[in-house]
Amino acid sequence: MKASFITTILNEEKTITSLLISLAKQTKKPDEIIIVDGGSRDKTIKKIKKFQKLNPSLKIILLTKKGANRSQGRNLAIKKAKNKIIAISDAGCELDKNWLKNIIQPFKDPSAEVTAGYYKPKTESIFQECVATYALIVPHRVKPKKFLPTSRSMAILKKTWKKFGGFPEKFPDNEDFVFANTLKKGKVKIAFVKNALVYWYPRSDLKSFWIMIYRFAKGDAFAGLRYPKTATVLGRYLIGALLLIFSFKHHYLLFYWLFCALIYLIWPIFKNYRYIKKWPALFLLPILQITTDTAIILGTIKGIAKKIICRIIKNKNGPL
Repeated sequence: MKASFITTILNEEKTITSLLISLAKQTKKPDEIIIVDGGSRDKTIKKIKKFQKLNPSLKIILLTKKGANRSQGRNLAIKKAKNKIIAISDAGCELDKNWLKNIIQPFKDPSAEVTAGYYKPKTESIFQECVATYALIVPHRVKPKKFLPTSRSMAILKKTWKKFGGFPEKFPDNEDFVFANTLKKGKVKIAFVKNALVYWYPRSDLKSFWIMIYRFAKGDAFAGLRYPKTATVLGRYLIGALLLIFSFKHHYLLFYWLFCALIYLIWPIFKNYRYIKKWPALFLLPILQITTDTAIILGTIKGIAKKIICRIIKNKNGPL
């Protein structure tokens, strides 16, 4: 089966070579590699061209679309692709040597339209190991029948991509999740391929981690997704705030509030310590839990506000 590999880049000089090397090492090589650059200002393009000269057997097509978001870049790459099967991953990732072979395997069944690969963290610190438990779907939460594809590790038939209008270009923060939910609603057959592995670099500091979660939450809220989950997070803090307020009048409630707060801080350790098993994680996991919660709440508020403003503007101006 022939397959085109596509990805988008923007200032990826630190990671692009690793991705290209992992493509070169594939047991089944992609028939073409299409890379769309959004206007990199670092050495990303030079590194791609240098790699291309050293690996002439790989067909690399480099396109430039300045200012393009990931959706626009992916849609352009897929439009240019010559093959029926489109394999997708992101810069900032490395592919297992059997990734392409495994991710396209289900397409031997004519009814298969989309495949969802799995991903694992590639870490250099305990902090990144802890971040991975929040940024990725950890093994005990994987449900093969409900697993949705992400742009880190997926493949799709070009005709299916076209049928559902491509990646949504108005969602720059969570376009693959929105697209995956569109496919789900369209009852597309999605095959989970656990051995189609991609290795991803988690965020290495608290600020960048917070920004990542905030952007995802903002995008999800703007798209009208994950409201029940966000409501659950917000509900915990509202209950906690009310308990704290009432404890000023009824002092015995303060002990109950402290007990609940302690349990809440222990909860992320109970959930995720099994994947790290290093003592600094006992402190990092609760910090990351609170960081995640605040990012989700604030990002959701921002996303809902953006959605309301867009509706007001649309109603005021009428359909274009």
